[in-house]
Amino acid sequence: MTTLEDRNQTVSAATHPLDMTTTAEVDAVREVLSAAGLLGETVRFAFFTPEEPPKADVLAHSGGTPERRFRAVLLDLATGRSWDTVVSTTAREVVSQRELDPPRDGQPPIIDAEFELIEDILNADEGWLAALAGRGIEPASVRAVPLSAGVYDHPDEVGKRIVRSFGFRQDHERDHPWAHPIDGLVAYVDLTARAVTRIIDVVDAGQDAPPVPATSGNFDDPELAGPARTTLKPIEITQPEGPSFSVEGNRVRWEKWDLRIGFNEREGLTLHQISFDGRPVVYRASVAEMVVPYADPAPVRFWQNYFDCGEYMFARYADSLQLGCDCLGEIHYLDAVIADDFGNPRTIENAICMHEEDHGVLWKHSDLFTGARETRRQRRMVFSFFTPIGNYDYGFYWYLYLDGTIQLEVKATGIVFTAAYPEAGNDYATEVAPGLGAPYHQHLFSARLDMTVDGVRNAVDEVQAERLPIGEGNPYGNAFRQRRTRLTSESQAQRDADGSVVRTWHIVNPEVTNSLGQPVGYVLLPEGKATMLADEQSSIHARATFASKHLWVTRYDPAERYPAGDFVNQNPGGAGLPSWVRADRAIDGEDIVVWHTFGTTHFPRPEDWPIMPVDYTGFTLKPAGFFDRNPTLDVPATQSAHCHGAGADPAGDQDSADVHGPAKERGGDGD
Repeated sequence: MTTLEDRNQTVSAATHPLDMTTTAEVDAVREVLSAAGLLGETVRFAFFTPEEPPKADVLAHSGGTPERRFRAVLLDLATGRSWDTVVSTTAREVVSQRELDPPRDGQPPIIDAEFELIEDILNADEGWLAALAGRGIEPASVRAVPLSAGVYDHPDEVGKRIVRSFGFRQDHERDHPWAHPIDGLVAYVDLTARAVTRIIDVVDAGQDAPPVPATSGNFDDPELAGPARTTLKPIEITQPEGPSFSVEGNRVRWEKWDLRIGFNEREGLTLHQISFDGRPVVYRASVAEMVVPYADPAPVRFWQNYFDCGEYMFARYADSLQLGCDCLGEIHYLDAVIADDFGNPRTIENAICMHEEDHGVLWKHSDLFTGARETRRQRRMVFSFFTPIGNYDYGFYWYLYLDGTIQLEVKATGIVFTAAYPEAGNDYATEVAPGLGAPYHQHLFSARLDMTVDGVRNAVDEVQAERLPIGEGNPYGNAFRQRRTRLTSESQAQRDADGSVVRTWHIVNPEVTNSLGQPVGYVLLPEGKATMLADEQSSIHARATFASKHLWVTRYDPAERYPAGDFVNQNPGGAGLPSWVRADRAIDGEDIVVWHTFGTTHFPRPEDWPIMPVDYTGFTLKPAGFFDRNPTLDVPATQSAHCHGAGADPAGDQDSADVHGPAKERGGDGD
């Protein structure tokens, strides 16, 4: 029998402030809130996450049992009231509580218990049933798709929890309803009143109801896919001596990298205290928000835009990854513990996948004068998780490379959102199958990069190419040079990428120099794709202002965590980054956070139906003056029999060790 003393010891088992959440800690939060009278029959957990201590406290931690705190946002389904609370599981007490003011603060995220109500609410509404009957559709065949409402000029929605719901016809139990959108119809639903407040139907405006597309979306049906290929031969990835990385709790060491792994339901996978060869690089890295704005201005669709992190807590749906399907090779998995709607712990098994993989040539040279032929292979450490949210599936892959590079790659797949496609065409959608359209949209992500390049005090230089005209000193017009501008304030550090001049941003430490006298640094290499395309006067632009710039730099504040604000759902806008930077704090040689917007603009193709091949987006952080020379000279030659130069003296003379340094004991993986 587990005693209270046993429970307290389990809750206090954390040895580091950034240890991952345990089931005992989730239980303890629920018990503390219940004892404080904050839970009841209709109260649910809308948001649960570790409340990380301020950076200075974590960096000062030198052992012992740290205090553990958790943030829980509570929602009363019966009244719509909500509370933002912080609980100390160490002291077993409520540290803070605040009731939210929805018109000002926004609403808590939408939770499963509310999604589950929608079909019953719709099927009890005469207007909805009449609209379906007019289309000859049986209500029992309709799957409701409730979506976040945004904020528009609807006075009757102020302060209320609203979603807007489409319907999709499902022809049989295994039929994918995304192929059969019931277009021209949307219901506005009050989640607290459990009632439909408005029906928007094109029929009421004198238009014909668009026919429901009859095409199949059953990508898992062998009849649709056709005979499976028989030409693909097996690929086996093996490491006979085991992996080169080690895992102790949530701390991972690989080659010269050392870091901690975290996970929460809002950001998903987080990386902490990333260092290379004992030198700090990034204190905390995460994807702190994403927004998916749609382009169709039709009366039933103009409001479509989703903040998958802030409105849905998308990582709570993370997949349990499977060897051979999601991950290949010598894999180490980590489970993630979150809280369900009732505040009970839920373990996502194999939520995080860790492995290393070959990544082609690291460096190579065949020398004309000496005859030397040298090749080294690149390798990277991979940290990943995958989460489905509605029709889309997103994979987040953080890569660490042997040469000190850090990279994030986001993989978008799943099923495109669909609409009926009229014979006359649609300026805002692609026809992907007969009578079936996929509206244009964007996927815009915000990476929060709390930088500590060789220390806490950092600065950002904007670096780009500068063309020089023909003239004195440049008589033939071939000259160009590098222009470097220090960003000194938050107002100045709101920047767009510009591929025409190769614009990048260098995060440097002005107090630390390399052997050449240059400040040590890392360069942020953006993809430079389009930011928010919606009009600057639009509601979505006000709510997702972070997505209007590729770069923001702010002074570190532990309370500034989410670029669109803490409560995104039905927030009128202006929260997060645009609010914080009004202070216009100095950022030159300060404790700073770099926010990077990246993503894709999706004009769907027929090849994206019935399931979308992975689309990629991301960014790279690369050392720039952080090292005095190539940091991978000590990577040994591959010891595979397939590499004819394996085992040869790297330089062919007695002094080669002076240049290369001692070789690492581990070789390549034989690929």
